[in-house]
Amino acid sequence: MNPPQNPKKLTVFSWCLYDFANTIFSMNVISLYFALWVTVDHGGQDILYSTALSLSMLAVAFSVPVFGTLSDTTGKRRVPLIGLTLLCVFATALIGTTDHLWAGLILFMAANYGYQSALVFYNSMLPAISRGSHVGLVSGYGVALGYLGSIAGLKLVQPFVESGGRSAAFLPTAGLLLFFSLPCFLFVKDAETRTTPSFRIKEAFHRLKETFLRARQYRSLFRFILIHFLVLDAVNTIIAFMSVYANKVIGFSDGQIIKFLISSTVGAMIGSLIIGILVKYKGVIWSYWLVLALWIVALSLTAISQSETLFWVVGPIAGIGMGGVWVVSRAFIIELSPPEKVGEFFGLYGFAGKAASILGPMLWGMVVWALNSTGTLKYRVAVTVLLGIVVVAAFLFRGLTRQISGNTGTNKSVDIKRSND
Repeated sequence: MNPPQNPKKLTVFSWCLYDFANTIFSMNVISLYFALWVTVDHGGQDILYSTALSLSMLAVAFSVPVFGTLSDTTGKRRVPLIGLTLLCVFATALIGTTDHLWAGLILFMAANYGYQSALVFYNSMLPAISRGSHVGLVSGYGVALGYLGSIAGLKLVQPFVESGGRSAAFLPTAGLLLFFSLPCFLFVKDAETRTTPSFRIKEAFHRLKETFLRARQYRSLFRFILIHFLVLDAVNTIIAFMSVYANKVIGFSDGQIIKFLISSTVGAMIGSLIIGILVKYKGVIWSYWLVLALWIVALSLTAISQSETLFWVVGPIAGIGMGGVWVVSRAFIIELSPPEKVGEFFGLYGFAGKAASILGPMLWGMVVWALNSTGTLKYRVAVTVLLGIVVVAAFLFRGLTRQISGNTGTNKSVDIKRSND
């Protein structure tokens, strides 16, 4: 066996810069401006945004097994990455050119589909560009640049919004996504391409089915993926609708929302580091309890906040919980999976994350729609429902810990990083 080669610095930097680029889209479009564009600028109900987000994620969920199998069997990742990213770029830019609500919703669905689907090929590049070594380190560089990208995107686009309104956010966001993606397009090459027999979509879903059936043989693992799904229902929904809540319930201006999101992002950066250390020294069970506690506190404060002062506390707490949930959950998958099946169960783990992005936002939208005549109370009820989901997850986790506490080491070191799946 040949010793691992040192990764090329230009290739690594170019790959990591894509993480910087796509988080600009995630923060500016998904978390901030599009939700407000729909609900404030065009007076649309939350369920319109939640339906558009959920439908695009449903399309992604069906596409991911196909794209993953295509990536693995052909080795071709660069061209699909470019194509899906350009779909996101052009659809995002076009949102800023229309004043028609339904056209904007359709364009958003296309943009989010391109963004989410491109990640399959982007993440698949990591083993090749790290050249069999430094995987955790290279992934960590991407994570760090991703957090910086979300902050930079907010600050770089803010002047356009201040002068031209929220519609002016989409074209510069698309331009920044394209600009910072170019190094990845130009300098990250496919390690190898393979000639394979005709690719069958049915085989991709058969693989997913087989993985799902195998997961059921590992009851602790299957139960944790269910718990993770419930937690992500709350996390993904908060990511999508926190700006709406801050605007309509707390009365934050766009400038205040930007500062709030930055404080959350900084909290996520700190949380990823601190909770990653806690996973190493305190174990995954203790660390996951901490993450659950942080989310219960954050959602409780959100639901009861009557003043801006109390709401400002929510951002850093939710940010720490957000950064920590990825670190601990991935460590848990490694703890519970047989070494030879880690890849398979990470695929199921990723599928659960996509499914949570479908159901969570739809649940929010339906609650707000059903209580439409109750003023701001409908938003507080929606947050309380999310709180209830996390409490249920904590109850299930309590039962899980009783099963595995004797098998999960508390001193196991896990070099794991968050990724954008």
